[in-house]
Amino acid sequence: MPLDASILQRTDPTIEVVVERGRIQQFSKAIGEQDPIYSDVAAARAAGHPDLPAPPTFLFGLELECSDIFDVLGEYGVDLGQVLHGEQTFRYFEPVHAGDTVVFAPSYVDLYSKAGGSLDFLIRRCEVLREGTKVAEMESTTVVKNGGIAS
Repeated sequence: MPLDASILQRTDPTIEVVVERGRIQQFSKAIGEQDPIYSDVAAARAAGHPDLPAPPTFLFGLELECSDIFDVLGEYGVDLGQVLHGEQTFRYFEPVHAGDTVVFAPSYVDLYSKAGGSLDFLIRRCEVLREGTKVAEMESTTVVKNGGIAS
């Protein structure tokens, strides 16, 4: 059973999050980042940053942690055991730093099938705003294996 296209009309609430210094340090350590600007405030400031900058992909992890994407898929009858992460893209317009308050504004922008309808591809875009200015845009592709959709 294919994913219901009405998901494209769904409007999810925005999510406001304060970017915490400790979270940036923890994330940087987890990904093996060695550049001290991501862990040492003095090094970040010496490099011209007001505080620790968020490393690439940090915003994706932060948004995923705060969102209800898996609950949403469940509402549409998707068996989460049949979900794959297909692709992720990032566009950065301005750096994000510890202490910034960012707003995640998600939307579902495309849905298509392949392999004779056995795979659905759901494209989700999330704009990241700081004080009303777009600082990043993330797009992810979720692949749903239709044989696993609960009835």
